[in-house]
Amino acid sequence: MVRKIDDLGRIVVPAETRRLFNIREGDELAISIDGDAIIIRKLEATCTFCGNTKDVASYKSKGICLTCRRELA
Repeated sequence: MVRKIDDLGRIVVPAETRRLFNIREGDELAISIDGDAIIIRKLEATCTFCGNTKDVASYKSKGICLTCRRELA
């Protein structure tokens, strides 16, 4: 798949790719470099306390997983 960069430095992620990775408008993407490759990945919600990425809910702009929520209750 080839995409051109526009005059503002933007690229368009194709709709089929957004659907495949469940990327929606407003989602954050992380951009990193690995040698000569540019890597774009979808950010996952992460628990502030343990780093878990499953069952994470937001509380006051912080991610907290179900296990940590139960421990805090």
